Amino acid sequence: MMVPEFTLGIWLLLQLISPVANYANGKVTEACHTMIPLHGYTPQSDPIHKITLNQTTFLPGDTITVTLSGPQFKGFLIEARNANDLDSSPVGSFTLIDREVSQLLTCEDKEGSAVSHTSPAKKTKIQVHWNAPSTVNYSVQFLATVVEKYKIYWAKIRGPILSPSNAHPFTVSQTTTVSSPTSSPITNLKKSFSTLNCGRTKFCIRNPVNCDPGNEYHCFFLSFERENNSVLIEMSGPNEGYLSFALSHDQWMGDDDGYLCIREDETVHIHPSYVIGRSHPVLDSSTALEAMAWRLADGVVQCSFRRNISLPGSKRFDLDQKYYIFLANGAANDGQIFKHSQQPLITSEKHDVTDHPKNIGGSRSPFLLKVHGAFMFVAWMTTGSIGVLVARFFKPVWPKAFLFGEAVWFQVHRILMLCTSGLTTVGFVLPFIYRKGWSQEAGYHSYLGCVVLTLAVLQLLLAVFRPPSHDPRRQIFNWTHWGTGTAVRILAVTAIFLGMDLPGLNLPTPGKTYAMIGFVGWHVGTEILLEIHAYRLTRKVEILEDDRIQILQSFTTAEAEVSLFHLHIISSWEVVGTLLKYIHFSFRAKHLKSWCSLSIFVEM
Repeated sequence: MMVPEFTLGIWLLLQLISPVANYANGKVTEACHTMIPLHGYTPQSDPIHKITLNQTTFLPGDTITVTLSGPQFKGFLIEARNANDLDSSPVGSFTLIDREVSQLLTCEDKEGSAVSHTSPAKKTKIQVHWNAPSTVNYSVQFLATVVEKYKIYWAKIRGPILSPSNAHPFTVSQTTTVSSPTSSPITNLKKSFSTLNCGRTKFCIRNPVNCDPGNEYHCFFLSFERENNSVLIEMSGPNEGYLSFALSHDQWMGDDDGYLCIREDETVHIHPSYVIGRSHPVLDSSTALEAMAWRLADGVVQCSFRRNISLPGSKRFDLDQKYYIFLANGAANDGQIFKHSQQPLITSEKHDVTDHPKNIGGSRSPFLLKVHGAFMFVAWMTTGSIGVLVARFFKPVWPKAFLFGEAVWFQVHRILMLCTSGLTTVGFVLPFIYRKGWSQEAGYHSYLGCVVLTLAVLQLLLAVFRPPSHDPRRQIFNWTHWGTGTAVRILAVTAIFLGMDLPGLNLPTPGKTYAMIGFVGWHVGTEILLEIHAYRLTRKVEILEDDRIQILQSFTTAEAEVSLFHLHIISSWEVVGTLLKYIHFSFRAKHLKSWCSLSIFVEM
């Protein structure tokens, strides 16, 4: 019985929830009618506290001062009722004098009809005002329940009778004696329990499987051994405060038959208990149990008792039927039990403990919660992380490689991110299937999970409407896609860290934290190394590009100089040719043959 709305986890969770945690703040409306705390212990018989009034008669609308006093006490509940019928509903209303130590309660839909404490701080005197109703014409008697400590309290202490001014005085006895039910004496076990007959004559549940309660400190052991019309039940586990088991028709809290062995100082109390609906488990009288025995040794608490298979007229279940079996443990202080220290063990199927002897185990982590954790881990520590790395660093590696009409890096990235979103969606639904509702016990983990799923779906929608590469909106898309992806990865890792500490997964400590830190460190380290590698490659490309440009520039300069040189030569030859032609025509008559030969040679 754990995270809303719970399984055995729930039964033992609430069973282990401290009653003081429920009632230390005085919110005891569940006890308004009976005025008996749900502590499971028998009330004391001789009251040592008293109720006094500042007057003995009243008129409609009068204000009466009510005082509760006596030795130090922690909690209280004060009501006024019809003196002729003390089981009737409360009469009139109260007004507080000191709001730091007292508070008003609404009992049976009557606002301010009762007064209780606000904290477990010790007190010796409480004063309040009672306001007489305008329609009451009968005598009123004040009742008080006083709690000294968790297992010591007095219920329905009777106070003075307050009579209408026009009526004759009315008196009744001011104390109520409550007889304690008798139960079998409790003895000490002489030796540890044996597992030799498990699967032979005993129906045994062990965690870890096949552990030995006589030699292993952390062994949780529960056995049932039928003898005629009764069953001997043995229970053993670490001495943290208490052990408990419950029989249930399903894997959810409600109408369960439970039994607890509670250590107090150097003794152990054995109590049956029952749960109605999803309320705190109520400890019952031990009269139905026989041959009760216990043992405290070597850090282990062990207890045993016998009960009849059938208990007609009792709320106890018949043991010859099939039930889911829950086994849990937790801390206890002064007989008060607290929430179980780890997820209760739950059998995977129903069993009849009186039928065929078996030797079985159980799981402290429900299958659906295991799958939920596995899906989320795979989604965000493998497929999601690798998909991000592919998009970030492999785009230049496969620039011209295509798969089904798209770049290879893009197809790989898309497939991995689709897997991430799919695993996240399925994993998100599983706890709701298991808990059949929202889980308040999961704390911030649940809320972060909702945000992660929302962002993961948003990423898919963004990808569907991705604009073309040359579209002006592409830059906006790129930044939005990157920002959303970065945010969802950070939140997913945070949610995983928070989820690992929830008892529903029952992961080993501190190994789970180290393993998760290792995966996160691996991914971050890989990304940093790839960033460095990408930067170095970019620098190399930039250097090569600079060299190429310089070479090209140097080639261009040389070519220009060669062209100018050629132009210079051509111009020089043209001048020389013109000159020779002039000389040729000038002296043609005189030296015709010689100058002609020379002129032809030069023009060539």
